[in-house]
Amino acid sequence: MSEKYIVSARKYRPSTFRSVVGQQSLTHTLKTAIASGRLAHAYLFCGPRGVGKTTCARIFAKTINCEHPTPEGEACNECPSCKAFNEQRSYNINELDAASNNSVDNIRDLTEQVRIPPQTGRYRVFIIDEVHMLSQAAFNAFLKTLEEPPEYAIFILATTEKQKVIPTILSRCQIYDFARITVPDIVQQLQYVCEQESIEAEPAALNVIAQKADGAMRDALSIFDQVAASTEGHITYQSALDNLNVLDYDYYFRLVETFLAGDVNQALLIYKEIRDKGFDSQFFINGLAQHLRDLMVASTPQTRKLLEMNDEVAQRYGEQSVKLAPAFYYRALDLCNYCDLNYRNASSKQLLVELTLVKLCQLVTPQPQQAAQPPIQKIVPQTAPPAPQAPAQRPAAPAPQAAQAPQAPKPQPPRPAEQPPHPAQSMSQAAPAGSPMSRAIGNTPRIMVNVPNSTAPQQQAAVASKPQRTQPFSAEQLQAAWQGYIDQHPQERALCTTMSYALPQPGATAEHFVMTVGSSTEQKNVEEHKEALMKYLCDAVSNDRLSLDVKVSEVPIDTPKILSPREVVEQIKQHNPNFNQFLKDFDLGLA
Repeated sequence: MSEKYIVSARKYRPSTFRSVVGQQSLTHTLKTAIASGRLAHAYLFCGPRGVGKTTCARIFAKTINCEHPTPEGEACNECPSCKAFNEQRSYNINELDAASNNSVDNIRDLTEQVRIPPQTGRYRVFIIDEVHMLSQAAFNAFLKTLEEPPEYAIFILATTEKQKVIPTILSRCQIYDFARITVPDIVQQLQYVCEQESIEAEPAALNVIAQKADGAMRDALSIFDQVAASTEGHITYQSALDNLNVLDYDYYFRLVETFLAGDVNQALLIYKEIRDKGFDSQFFINGLAQHLRDLMVASTPQTRKLLEMNDEVAQRYGEQSVKLAPAFYYRALDLCNYCDLNYRNASSKQLLVELTLVKLCQLVTPQPQQAAQPPIQKIVPQTAPPAPQAPAQRPAAPAPQAAQAPQAPKPQPPRPAEQPPHPAQSMSQAAPAGSPMSRAIGNTPRIMVNVPNSTAPQQQAAVASKPQRTQPFSAEQLQAAWQGYIDQHPQERALCTTMSYALPQPGATAEHFVMTVGSSTEQKNVEEHKEALMKYLCDAVSNDRLSLDVKVSEVPIDTPKILSPREVVEQIKQHNPNFNQFLKDFDLGLA
């Protein structure tokens, strides 16, 4: 009859401090305490699942009762106490599962056992696993025994959620925090198991198992058994991916290449390929975020040690990371995080992920609408001869007289150096529809001249060095521009209300105007928007010397009052007495 099969998590469970994986500093502290005889009466082992809390508690209990410990502080495994422990018949070690024994009666039974001294050995060790599951009453019943136990009693509490243990228990224990086991440590232990079991395994496959275990050695051994059983003793990288439903990182490397090329279509096709394999979209976006994080830490030698993978894969990450700028990582991770946070509430989850991929493709290369801009158009009066080969610094021809409103006084022709580049265009954009100024400008013939994009830097330099505009304007033109700003900014209700009654009045000079408001609050509101308002007005009248002062009126201004619905009804009642009867006949009223 064949030998009974034992799972690797039990078969290769550590029996000495030396064989504990990934907790070297903690086990060194425990061995030092045992060797020096400085043993506390209560310990709390806390940390994630599967990292060795209960295992270390058992090894600690066996070692302190060993009759002939080794010079390294390990149990001899030869004395009667060690043999009794290894054969699970030692009476000096008592384990209590607090998850199923969490009542006051269970703690009372435990305190009764504490009173019995050890028959062999020096200590009785009580291991309480998942101690955070004890009820509040059970914790309170345990406090006195935990604080003043007999000299031979030692308590070891183990938990995955230290924050749920009450502070009065924590203050009576020495606390040891167990860390997550790193991927290289798990891979090394899995290679040892492969040697003992005569199993062939590719390093990349063991790395996938270690990452899937998420820092838990017990989980890693359980996953290893699952993959080994399905592959009949030959574990390959592809078989590990297929059995564990893990997405191959080759997909992520291909996606990053599409981001570099700005290829939105290919990125969406790769995403479809991933969905067709049955992977959840949120799992995919989280994996993409992890891949981008690994690329970011692989981009510099100082952070490359944060990669938890074998050297071959780490080298591949390093090769791709140099192609991307640091700013790309920050923005890309932010986009992936936003997608993950909004995934649950999204009505179309697929569209949310696809939109994220589109944005990622546009981080490196410019957007299509920005990459192919239409040529810049200049409006030149027909009376001026076209000069396609003229330098960009040459000022535009003066605006025709027809561009002025009929009411405007005849302006003096300014010098070419002071003439604005395109006064007719600016005034046509600022004047309201149907105004005299817009009709005059609309009747002006225009010639459209296309300027290639290659001259854009020269045009910007010409705009930066253009002279100040001094085009004369009339009060009617300013009033039209004033109303045009109100019409184009309906969202700024307070400002538009103030502008509707506080019209600009002539000041000391022809280009100076004064706006009189009714309160300091209105003055402050206008001052906050004054920069945008003045830019709009100057562009509308083609005069950069236009100035506006805002002051508060010394005499109260009768500003229009906004009536509530109830006030409107009351005014109607005052002016029309029959309105009351109308309301009564139809049983109407305000809610």
